[in-house]
Amino acid sequence: MNPQQQSLLYLHSAVLLFGGTALFSKLIGLPALDITVYRTAVAAIVLFILLTLQKQKVTLASAKDYGIALLLGIVVGIHWVTYFASMQMAGVTIGIIAFFTYPVITVFLEPLLARFISKNKKSSKPKLKDIFIALVVMFGIFLLIPEISLGNQVTLGIATGIFSAFFFALRNILHKNYFSHYSGPHTMLYQTLVACLMLCLFVEVPPMDVTDNDWLLILLVGVVFTAMPHALFASSLRHLSATTAGLISCLQPLYGSVLAFLLLSERVNMWTIIGGLLVISAALFETWSVSRGR
Repeated sequence: MNPQQQSLLYLHSAVLLFGGTALFSKLIGLPALDITVYRTAVAAIVLFILLTLQKQKVTLASAKDYGIALLLGIVVGIHWVTYFASMQMAGVTIGIIAFFTYPVITVFLEPLLARFISKNKKSSKPKLKDIFIALVVMFGIFLLIPEISLGNQVTLGIATGIFSAFFFALRNILHKNYFSHYSGPHTMLYQTLVACLMLCLFVEVPPMDVTDNDWLLILLVGVVFTAMPHALFASSLRHLSATTAGLISCLQPLYGSVLAFLLLSERVNMWTIIGGLLVISAALFETWSVSRGR
């Protein structure tokens, strides 16, 4: 197996594991915030051990980087809590589809933040095709909504998923501009640690009251579905372009939906499939388009 083939295997494995993360919102009998706290605690410990065994530096280069790490941890903590909450309310498949509005949100959010974070202080307006894609995504999301009321759990879950997508897009933009000189495991160590410390004061179920079964699932999601895929994803980029990684990452909703069907017997109707295809197609197109500079 040549390096490119091995990197593709790493990448698909990472995306499969990322897709499987959503299942734990249903498998673990805890609130979304509690799942996030315990998951990030486990992931932070594993990532610290991984970096230590690889004899990589754990510290950051400057005081400014610690401030950025703090901000990224807060943003990613909000993203993870709302991500799991979305799955718990709307189901895994619909929740993942709602979350995958983030590539389109990124296209609109990045120009708005450009004058604050970019060195050239220039911002660009979204192109006509971006507006069209955004309308396609809005229509796809509309097809997912069973009832236009936040009193409906599925509708509220979709709204929460889009909220999570916004914070994920924000995290990616900040990381790209301020923190991309660190490796994936190094970055995630600080993000998981900050997210855990930020949210631990709000835990509803203390560690001693968590069941043995839930602890096993928390260890599984923390090690296999958080620390491992981030390490695999970072390793895959050594021999693959960011374009390839971005496009293959759009398979995450497919992997997550298939796993939800096989393991949770979660079924969806035809409107969900059509809406999902519209949203994921838009995400694929935007990822490809942005990577080609169009």
